[in-house]
Amino acid sequence: QVQLAESGGGSVKAGGSLRLSCVVSGYSSSTNCMSWFRQAPGKEREGVAHIHASGDYTYYADFVKGRFTISQDNAKNTVYLQMNSLKPEDTAMYYCAAGIWVGYGACDSFKYWGQGTQVTVSS
Repeated sequence: QVQLAESGGGSVKAGGSLRLSCVVSGYSSSTNCMSWFRQAPGKEREGVAHIHASGDYTYYADFVKGRFTISQDNAKNTVYLQMNSLKPEDTAMYYCAAGIWVGYGACDSFKYWGQGTQVTVSS
């Protein structure tokens, strides 16, 4: 059974930084993409970034491009989201998910989800 556990959220001022972590426990031969999503109260869930299992391919939503970086450390079974230059509109619950890489900017069939970690950015 695959389990994902996010951590690293918190409250910061605009312009600050946070690094989110997603620790993957267990193994699934049917997933090769790790993704970060976020959802703010009253808004739909939106994709933030994806990374292929090889680490060679990444995708970022336009609203985080140049500010966020997704990476992974296979030795630690951990995926990271480095968030810099945070804005109040980045405030949301951030979720880690495991799915299938089907092309650039296209991961789907997400089978496993973490419980989320809250990011709050104040003005």
